[in-house]
Amino acid sequence: MRSAERIVFERQMLTVSVPLAVRLRGGRKLVMTPGTTLNRGPSGADITLAKALARAFRWRRLALRAHRTIWTDMNQATPRAPQPDLARSIKDAITSRVVALFNDRTRGEAPVVRRPDGMFGPNSVAWRVHGDVTSMMVGGISSLLLQMLHPAVLAGVWDHSNFRTDMHGRLRRTARFIALTTYGGREEAEAVIARVRHIHDRVGGTLPDGMPYAANDPALLAWVHVTEALSFLNAWRRYVEPGMPLADQDRYFAEMAQVARALGAAPVPSDRVGARRLIETYRPQLRSDARSRKVRDLVLKAATADLLAARVQALGNQAAIDLLPDWARRMHGLPNPLLARPLVRAGTLGVAQTLRWAFR
Repeated sequence: MRSAERIVFERQMLTVSVPLAVRLRGGRKLVMTPGTTLNRGPSGADITLAKALARAFRWRRLALRAHRTIWTDMNQATPRAPQPDLARSIKDAITSRVVALFNDRTRGEAPVVRRPDGMFGPNSVAWRVHGDVTSMMVGGISSLLLQMLHPAVLAGVWDHSNFRTDMHGRLRRTARFIALTTYGGREEAEAVIARVRHIHDRVGGTLPDGMPYAANDPALLAWVHVTEALSFLNAWRRYVEPGMPLADQDRYFAEMAQVARALGAAPVPSDRVGARRLIETYRPQLRSDARSRKVRDLVLKAATADLLAARVQALGNQAAIDLLPDWARRMHGLPNPLLARPLVRAGTLGVAQTLRWAFR
């Protein structure tokens, strides 16, 4: 007859098994460990029993001691601090850099709080289009390159702006104006529009050919408006919503027309077809010269010593060039190699998707 005894301590950290074979013969109990041979003589049996018992109880004693020690240490151990969420850390790092890019902390600026009582509201197309960081950056740079081809708009920037030393500041102020008029409350939107109109009233001068210009000229304001709206929408369609319905595209122009008229612009398109036609009416007035090339170079110049940020900016600049109409690229003398376009668009889309992930 045989039986087996197993000593098992199993609590995640320790499993100890002590197998014993017990044979009953003539009223005597012999305990054998694996590999122990049975001796025929009484003295051999006694020796075998003694050795087996000694080994078995030694294992049991060691197992119990280890069990007590382990559980004592586990109960007294200091709980481990929770490990940081790597994804959350990466998201925070990305979003903080983007927030700093668009908000001047030295002036106490903070991200604009979205309010439903503004000029458009949460269900507007403008809320949708202006909510994507990458497409707005690409569209903003592209629109600025377009605007600088108009001699009077260029003169206003050249004569009355510190763009040579603070191009980033100019872009940031434009972005903040768009954020306030899109997402701010109505009183915030009206206040920033009034402030811009007041600035425009003081901007004017004479072009190199002797013609006067004024920043509050409705036709100049219309050129700035239509280039911005068309560029923002084109960037949105390329990098976010390629299948955007035509009705939504027209709604976007109708919504943005409210801001343009409030600034004093005229004529103002209310749909996509009207915007394209208006662009065509301005083309005979557009010029490329040494001053426009200077502004072009400043717009496309890396504004940071950070290698990674500079590379992202260079990619965004190339995407903005790619977004320009062919005739505008030719006027600026900017290359857009056919074979490079898929790489630029794929890389920009990757940046866009990363930023959307970070802000979720």
